[in-house]
Amino acid sequence: MFNVIRALMVIVIGAGIATPMISAAEPASGPQTVFVMTNDAAKNEVIAYRQTGYGEFIENHRYATHGRGSGGTNDPLGSQGSLTLSEDHSWLFAANAGSGTVSVFRVVRGFLLLADTAPTGGSEPVAVAQHQNLVYVLNAAGSGSIVAFYLGYDGRLQPIEDSTVYLSAAGAGGASITISPDGEFLAVTERVANNIDIFRIQPNGKLSAIVVNPSPGPGTFAASFAPDGKLIVSETGPAGATNASAISSYAVLSGGTIAAISQSVPTFGMANCWNAITPDGKRVYVSNAASATISGFTIGKSGALVPIGSTVVGSNPPGSGNLDIAVSGDGKYVYTLNSAAGAVGVFTIQSDGTLSNVGEVGGLPKSAGFNGIAAL
Repeated sequence: MFNVIRALMVIVIGAGIATPMISAAEPASGPQTVFVMTNDAAKNEVIAYRQTGYGEFIENHRYATHGRGSGGTNDPLGSQGSLTLSEDHSWLFAANAGSGTVSVFRVVRGFLLLADTAPTGGSEPVAVAQHQNLVYVLNAAGSGSIVAFYLGYDGRLQPIEDSTVYLSAAGAGGASITISPDGEFLAVTERVANNIDIFRIQPNGKLSAIVVNPSPGPGTFAASFAPDGKLIVSETGPAGATNASAISSYAVLSGGTIAAISQSVPTFGMANCWNAITPDGKRVYVSNAASATISGFTIGKSGALVPIGSTVVGSNPPGSGNLDIAVSGDGKYVYTLNSAAGAVGVFTIQSDGTLSNVGEVGGLPKSAGFNGIAAL
């Protein structure tokens, strides 16, 4: 306990006291913290932005992952989940694509303490998923693989022996990984092959044989399980089409096949590659990167997706290149990683599900390869 307190004191003393970048319209009921990952090829870092008691967001601290990112410009990882919070928000996982490792941070009152940096057992890790004491890492390069780990009470990762499974083919383009709330299934999207892979999670943490589901909608990118177990999938849409992105919902059947509930519902935007579901499971928001917009949908009891209002519920400044998207743990905020603009877009969620843009947290390099966002 003494070591943890001492470490926190060091972090607090060393935290940057930056000029507030934006201010929400009203003071928030509690401080918000949002994390973004630099994905820097020389020294990967996680940047924490914290909200003051009056609603202002400041860059609070930078944490080295002790790994390397891939570098690049806009969306070099082509994935969702490269920066992932655990189910209880007590751990933060960061994929180091350049060094083939994953870092684990303990989250203590919005501050991070590095607990472990471990090899992922594959090439170019791009996404992480966690359920209870199990952690799965998606390696996108090479043959494309998933490796399983046990998560220790101290945050250290122990590889599960002989747990590696492979995607449908080399170069399939693994883009996201997500676990059903009951811990029964793991889903992976293949953006190049346009597949949705389902694996059953066995009692020892190993995965069953792959069940490959060709996606009915073109441009499958990211998938997230809703709290009721429905699988929500973002689709970029047909190549070259204008504002043709979509979103679908599926039920995962016992054999690992999927059954469409809402198929390719239009987002009326371009390059919808990412989605984030509210903690209560009632809404999902998607990031239309090429349109600089956010679309919103309610998730019905059956898993059916219904557009909120006119579907597009929020807008970033033109050319923002908003990539990954996150919803705060209290369900009050939506954040987007605006890579092209070098900023984080901040929105408050209104009672009707629409979004109010309260500005940007700026100061990041533009088009510098940032990937990954997560919010407490």
